[in-house]
Amino acid sequence: MSDESTSVRARPEAIKAVPVRHPARWVGLGVIAILVAMFVHLLVTNDRFRWSFIFLEYQDGKRGVMFTEPVLEGLRGTILLTISSMAIGILLGIVIAIMRLSENKILSSVAFVYTWFFRAVPRLVLAVLFGNLNILWERIGFGLPFGTQIGQLFGLDNFDGQFYSIKASDLLAGFVAGMLALGLSEAAYMAEIVRAGIQSIDEGQSEAAVALGMSRGQVLRRVVLPQAMRVIVPPTGNEIIAMVKDTSLVAFVPVTFELWFQLQQVSARTFVVLPVIVAALIWYLILCTVLMVAQFFVERHFSKGYGAAAKAKQRLRDIQVEQGGRITGEAP
Repeated sequence: MSDESTSVRARPEAIKAVPVRHPARWVGLGVIAILVAMFVHLLVTNDRFRWSFIFLEYQDGKRGVMFTEPVLEGLRGTILLTISSMAIGILLGIVIAIMRLSENKILSSVAFVYTWFFRAVPRLVLAVLFGNLNILWERIGFGLPFGTQIGQLFGLDNFDGQFYSIKASDLLAGFVAGMLALGLSEAAYMAEIVRAGIQSIDEGQSEAAVALGMSRGQVLRRVVLPQAMRVIVPPTGNEIIAMVKDTSLVAFVPVTFELWFQLQQVSARTFVVLPVIVAALIWYLILCTVLMVAQFFVERHFSKGYGAAAKAKQRLRDIQVEQGGRITGEAP
């Protein structure tokens, strides 16, 4: 009997798990709480922010500086400038990306030079440059190349070969100059984003689509780009948010139909600096926050079928197929 009892192994005691302590986390949390409390106290107690100037009334009978008509007009201009510049950047960026991936050396070289130039030059410099390009020409139009020289060759002094033209100072100024500067610069960055997205798709899919009789354009539209959107969308969302902030650069063109320019004018008239800057900060925070929320939902839409959850669902479907359409353990 004693031999049987000794042969049976004694049951081990329950493990007493001691949670790992993280004192550094609590210290960090305390430091953050103190800093947040100090910041909130600064916002509430410091009269130099002049919140009434920002939100309620900045002059007798006029609304707060954030909601005056010129500032709201500038806000609409900023939104319009962002949309138009990004439209130019995305469409032209797709074309440049396709050119960069082309087997034609001339097209790929032109695309490389374009991206090299516009990625190398700061956008502020580009904005000022486009605002002063009207110095180079009196008129800009459509017509025969070297029209004036052709006219001089045949003795026609008044012939310029243009079918339609407009004064350069009217075209390359203000909103159009700022839009072109931002849009052409953005196209260089979007070209690299689109190129990376296209190259992330396995070439075997393109080869299979071509084998099924699809043209190169159909392969790009129906096979490659829909899958590449998962890679393209996140950085494109970041570029849109960055574009909202970069619209403030066109105040140096100058573009009067813009948020930061209008707020600077209010500051020049009232000799108030900090509250005007805070008003601009709040508007940019609002615009970028809305875009960040939209980006989250767009990314979630295009990431369907990827990630751990999607892999688990696919595995479950595979198991269902193996079990004849039902999970093991279910009643037949």
